[in-house]
Amino acid sequence: MSDPIPLRTGAALLTATVEELSQRAPAIVAAAASQMRGIRLGLGFHDGSRALLSARHSRLVVEHPTDGTEAAGPDVEPDVEVVFDNRAMNLLFDLQHRPADQALPDSLDTRGPREQVLAVWRAFSLLAQRAAGLRSVQELWRSYRDDAPAPWGERADEAESPGPAEPVSGWEGVDYLLRRRPQDATDVEPELVGGTVVTRPRLLWDGRGSSPWWHESPIHDADLLATMAACRARTGEAMEAFVPYREPRAELYDLMRLYPARQGKGLRPTLTIAACAAFGGRPEDAVRAAAALELFHNGFLVHDDIADESTHRRGLPTLHEEHGIGLAVNCGDGLNLLAVDAILSNLDTLGLARTLALIHEAIHMCRESVEGQAMELGWIHKHVVPAEDEAYFTMSTKKTGWYTCISPCRIGAVCAGVTDPALLGRFDEAFRLIGIAFQIQDDILNLVGQEELYGKEPLGDLLEGKRTVMLIHLFRTMAEAERPRMREILRRPRSAKAQQDAEEILAAMRRHGSIDYAVALADRLADEGITRFEEDLAVIPENEGKAILRQIAHYVTTRLL
Repeated sequence: MSDPIPLRTGAALLTATVEELSQRAPAIVAAAASQMRGIRLGLGFHDGSRALLSARHSRLVVEHPTDGTEAAGPDVEPDVEVVFDNRAMNLLFDLQHRPADQALPDSLDTRGPREQVLAVWRAFSLLAQRAAGLRSVQELWRSYRDDAPAPWGERADEAESPGPAEPVSGWEGVDYLLRRRPQDATDVEPELVGGTVVTRPRLLWDGRGSSPWWHESPIHDADLLATMAACRARTGEAMEAFVPYREPRAELYDLMRLYPARQGKGLRPTLTIAACAAFGGRPEDAVRAAAALELFHNGFLVHDDIADESTHRRGLPTLHEEHGIGLAVNCGDGLNLLAVDAILSNLDTLGLARTLALIHEAIHMCRESVEGQAMELGWIHKHVVPAEDEAYFTMSTKKTGWYTCISPCRIGAVCAGVTDPALLGRFDEAFRLIGIAFQIQDDILNLVGQEELYGKEPLGDLLEGKRTVMLIHLFRTMAEAERPRMREILRRPRSAKAQQDAEEILAAMRRHGSIDYAVALADRLADEGITRFEEDLAVIPENEGKAILRQIAHYVTTRLL
């Protein structure tokens, strides 16, 4: 893994912060973006760097000037401009004074219509209140201060203020702020430092922890990537416990461990465990059910790769390519059997009623998945491209939406003791929409994403003939003269298609705007899903489990394509 790029400019820090939040706390990004919609914010930093910040759907997008004077991309004038110097940068970390007191003359300059300036202020207030506590964001700003120490005042050992001889935090910039005597010490408690009564400034970050400007609402935020990593690791341990170490190892049990070892994002385990916690259950009570879901998922993947004639899965050869179709089919069957065993193992801890409910949910999930797979394979076998997007929505929800989004939430709630069908059904529409949006984005990534990030062969969906939204849109919009050629390519079996055939279809999609159409469609569906999330799940009180569910819902809208 390469070393991180040094953060030597304010614009680079802004970009890195937005990217980090988009991955780790997408709900925060979406909340800030909702305040900035339609506003282009120009930012000028003390070091001469500049950036243009805007909201695109529920994302925050940072663009940089192409040179020292012109805005990035097309000539776009910002609606609001903010320019700040070293003093303003320094005061970002000093919350001794109220925010309005930090707008020093000739230091922090803001220009623009009043309503838009206030909207920008609200957006950055949200970021400051809710993002400052994330360790990853703190590390980014620490890296920036290490790489660009100029804005942080005189060195701590040169400061003419009382304080201990030894550093307080072990970091010069923070020590300087900790040691200096504040100008206004009327609203904080004094403390003895070096024999002199002084008041330390209240810092956004002290090298160890953090605190927001003020608390307004009981919204819980968490580092989504760290949470998914923890849930993925704990579920992985549980999965490993269900795969026995006995013969035939080389032909069966060792093969069962291959796909689970190629870890994905951890989306399903996180949804399961978070839904359990949201309804007041112990997260540990959902781990075996999460393991069962992952075992089902990996069994489905083994069989799907055979049906789709895929050559790679998560960056490595598919099981049937490496070990043959026979062993791969048997391995997939074995993974599904272990998944049933994992569900039944909940009898001892969750009791009969909840275990029976889990079995019911798992059967429903599997039925939806095989029906969706049948729909897609039927289109390919009959050389049919659906005319409308709704057919794709139905297929996608059945094939992947249930076992990726809807069922994990319902199963997690069952682990917490929820068996009321009406209450479990409150997850369905929100996560149906979110699941479709997520699948469309995955389809887009197969076309335009980086192979090392997506984990499958580039343009694999086109080679396999998958009926994606982009393909449906292409056939709906292209001229009649183009259709015979496109149909001729699609009719060929996977083994008879070459990479240039897939690239030809991709070029046609670009010409007809099919990819842009899919991006906009995914954004619209995700926005609708988030609206339903807030409406339908309002019955769940705000807690850490619900916060994780919300972060995952917003992750669909904020991840960059």
